[in-house]
Amino acid sequence: MISFTDLTLSYDRQPAVHHLSGKIRRGALMALVGPNGAGKTTLIRAIAGDGITAEGTLRVGTKRIGWLPQRAEIDRNFPIDVRGFVAMGLWAKAGAFGAIGGTARIEEALETVGLPGFGRRPLTALSGGQMQRVLFARLMLQDADLCLLDEPFAAVDSRTTEDLMALIQNWHAEGRTIVAVMHDLDLVRRGFPEALLIAREKIAQGPARDVLSEDNLARARRVLAHDEAMRSAA
Repeated sequence: MISFTDLTLSYDRQPAVHHLSGKIRRGALMALVGPNGAGKTTLIRAIAGDGITAEGTLRVGTKRIGWLPQRAEIDRNFPIDVRGFVAMGLWAKAGAFGAIGGTARIEEALETVGLPGFGRRPLTALSGGQMQRVLFARLMLQDADLCLLDEPFAAVDSRTTEDLMALIQNWHAEGRTIVAVMHDLDLVRRGFPEALLIAREKIAQGPARDVLSEDNLARARRVLAHDEAMRSAA
């Protein structure tokens, strides 16, 4: 589904990921992990086609890409209700006016994420966990081959995490490829068969329990600290 060869990604004129090579197979359920500042969000945004400056080669084997951003990136003061926000997931297929005809699908998505009857509520009325469920409902309607999730469980309670993780596993069972930026390593070990560990460069990739060994995690911290020291010295 995804391949990268000698890939370097720059953010604010600084290399955020460098000389990355590897593949993510079609149908994978993969966690993208690493220390803070490792370049995880930059990499997943590049895969999503976010226009990040790149050198090397990045190939994505589908145009049907679903994107779940960090919740902090959403302007919840925008004057729109939950139904209108979730309907954005239909726009890629139907356009703005076609989405109006998807009311039944919108209500079904909200019920699936545990928010039946929430369609008329403004985004400002939602708790953090409810907003995350709404983001998942919008992603459901994108009906994507490749689902990219940036910190999908940040600052939500354990019940919400369990419910949303079950949705991800259902999507995986349907044959979708899923890549998620993750910080909760225990959850990665429990719920993700595969992991890619980076620290601005590739540290390890493969079965999650092998990738998240203490040796690999310690190496990731050392590599990132060295990279930061080299930048400071420059």
